[in-house]
Amino acid sequence: MKASFAPGFYWLICTQFLSALADNALLLVTMAVLISDSYAAFWIPLLKWMFTLSYVLLGPWVGAWADTWPKQRVMMWANAIKTLACGLMIFGMNPLLSFGLAGLGAAIYAPAKYGLITEIEPPDRLVAANGWIEVSTVCAALFGVMLGGSLVSENWLASSTNSLFYPLLPQSNPFVVSLGVLLLLYVTSALLNTRIPDSGVRYESSSWHIKAVWLRFQSDHLTLWRDPLGSISLSVTTLFWGVGATLQLLVLAWAQEALGLTLTQAAYLQGATALGVIAGAALAAKTVALANAPKVIGMGIVLGLMLPLMSAVSNEQMAIALVFAIGAVGGFFVVPMNAMLQHQGVQLLSAGRSISVQNVNENANILLMMGVYSALLYADLNLETLTWLLGGLVALGMTWIRLRYQRICKPLPT
Repeated sequence: MKASFAPGFYWLICTQFLSALADNALLLVTMAVLISDSYAAFWIPLLKWMFTLSYVLLGPWVGAWADTWPKQRVMMWANAIKTLACGLMIFGMNPLLSFGLAGLGAAIYAPAKYGLITEIEPPDRLVAANGWIEVSTVCAALFGVMLGGSLVSENWLASSTNSLFYPLLPQSNPFVVSLGVLLLLYVTSALLNTRIPDSGVRYESSSWHIKAVWLRFQSDHLTLWRDPLGSISLSVTTLFWGVGATLQLLVLAWAQEALGLTLTQAAYLQGATALGVIAGAALAAKTVALANAPKVIGMGIVLGLMLPLMSAVSNEQMAIALVFAIGAVGGFFVVPMNAMLQHQGVQLLSAGRSISVQNVNENANILLMMGVYSALLYADLNLETLTWLLGGLVALGMTWIRLRYQRICKPLPT
């Protein structure tokens, strides 16, 4: 990946890495809290549902917030909300509500983070910049699930460090020290935001009246969906992130049920998926130019066809190889699509407003997928059926998108 990025870009990488690291670890710790409180299995997907809800409900507003104030300041406020969510869970707040509050912080954080990229980097570096962001995000997912797995392990709970701080915190659950560690990560990320210089980009002020914001969002939404390249890239990323969120939980369940791993060990296996995404994202950033981004749509079909292979795997070594390959294919095709969507969005709208539309669509699909996944678990469907359903959805969806691209844009390069 080519370098020579703006100085603020590297601080952006650092602060978003820590924030995403804590987000991913918090999911594992909150899952452990639910399990320790004897919640039924179908509540687990609802954690992601609660986390994602703010992205959809506040979608029309978070983009406007990101464009109204300097984006590095908005990111700092968002981390403060995540810190509050961790603190409230330490003091015994319902884990679903606390994780939902963390999702509010994440919803505010996302358009500021991605919007800042388009403000400080030119179009010819957007794919490379997105590659770095994607790699840092996935590294955060990798180390986040590993950190979360460690913070809920028996070794950690029995450690001298946990024993030292446990009596000093409100003991509403056995994982209060683990939550304290994550709280410190959010605070550190917020402080690092002060190192990101103001891009100097300002947007025309607009009305904050609820109806005016909603009407403007509707207009932005239609603008991006009516643009040929915008609609294609938005279709891909919307489908990808909905499936990716489901796959994250499915891998954890599959590792425990089919491979006999603990939650901590399953979290480490999920890290192999993240390593694959890093490899795929790095390769895409190095080899795929923005103009050639549509070439990778076919890799989405390959991804869908790979998912049912999970049902045929019964040992840990084969599982690691499979989930790494799935991650690599996903990383390779989503990075160029993300860059193309951001470029079209900033040309048609503005950085914050286009990311807002992207977030609402992607996270509305995550809400839908989490709701369906929770219902399927409640109906007691087995994992083999779930993997076939998910793989078929991806393969058919990506085939439809490829055919639509050929129809409304131009033939795909060979």
